Amino acid sequence: MPLGNARLLTRTTEPPADPETLVRRALTSPLGTPPLAELCRPGERVAIVTSDITRYTGSEHYLPILVEELNRIGIEDRAIEIIIALGIHRKQTGGEHRKILGSLYGRIAVYDHECDDPDQLVDLGTTDSGIPVLINRRVVEADRVIVTGTVGFHYFAGFGGGRKGLVPGVASRETCMASHFAVFNPPEVGGKHPRAVTGVLDGNPVHLNLLQAARMVKPDFLLNTVLSPAKELLGVFCGDLEQAHLAGCELVRESYQAELSEAGDLAIVSCGGQPKDINFIQSHKALDYGVNAVREGGTVILLAACPDGFGHPTFFDWFRYQDLDEFEAALRADYQINGQTAHATLAKARRFRVILISELSETQTRSMGMEKATNLSAALAMAKAGLPDEPKTVLIPDGGTILPRVTSS
Repeated sequence: MPLGNARLLTRTTEPPADPETLVRRALTSPLGTPPLAELCRPGERVAIVTSDITRYTGSEHYLPILVEELNRIGIEDRAIEIIIALGIHRKQTGGEHRKILGSLYGRIAVYDHECDDPDQLVDLGTTDSGIPVLINRRVVEADRVIVTGTVGFHYFAGFGGGRKGLVPGVASRETCMASHFAVFNPPEVGGKHPRAVTGVLDGNPVHLNLLQAARMVKPDFLLNTVLSPAKELLGVFCGDLEQAHLAGCELVRESYQAELSEAGDLAIVSCGGQPKDINFIQSHKALDYGVNAVREGGTVILLAACPDGFGHPTFFDWFRYQDLDEFEAALRADYQINGQTAHATLAKARRFRVILISELSETQTRSMGMEKATNLSAALAMAKAGLPDEPKTVLIPDGGTILPRVTSS
């Protein structure tokens, strides 16, 4: 297939300084809060919330510096706990804890969040929209709560990071599900809410639900990173849960929204490597972003290894619904975040032709509405059918990060 006119869609990003400098600079100039030295007192118990292995954040750089700063204030190691914000994800292995904590592994106590254990949750009440807010007990009972993570695009919350470290990060399963349900319009309207999309916060009902629920935890401090495709620190933002997060979102938009003058016929999309394609739920982000590069009915070749399979045991079960209206009705009756991702996957597979290169079986791939290819050469051969002789092609090597935006009307 002639690909001589292919457009490589990427962004050149260079770290402005070494990781330690970026972290220390952000800690000394927080947005909307005093520095940690003015927030924390000797003898206080501190909970640091950080992401699990599916979301690399640069934690091995910033966690040791955070702990060093707390030690300097007079807070001893034994008064510090690191809580892994699993949401509804699986527990972490010892090796994964080691990767997340870096030099702190074996020194600072680390706990995986448990979303289904009522003894480990505290009821903080309900939001204005009626969402029950149950949060990890260690987080709620700490004297100080520091939330960490990374900011990137999110396919229905607008952006990741910020409030998502708490909800769904350390929330109950019930809270996770209820806060995400706003992705849908009211039943009398039906369909997905038009503002619950990638890169949009204003008027996004999912974002607003998450933010209000997270505010009920009363976090003291946020540290969010923005990463390069090579997983280097491009920026670090500290301070108020909302203000610091918004600053991170702006850098993500500047760094990773890439414009196209016209939509392509074909997009070849790689998720960007481990852990962005560790499972299909994570890989879906690259698919969600990548379809923005092609015309309606265009073809997307998605390279996503998925060595951990789907990423959740209930995800694939949702594909028993092959009619999208029936699928939506089932989600409204029993909303599950994994079901929402499955619904979004099938909806895109119906709008576009998707060829998947992964470790998933042909039967599994077909059930998701996609076609399986064993390698890129085979996928290109399959893609020729239905495309022009010289298709307008877009190449996206880091599809889990880059958000294409077609500027032509």
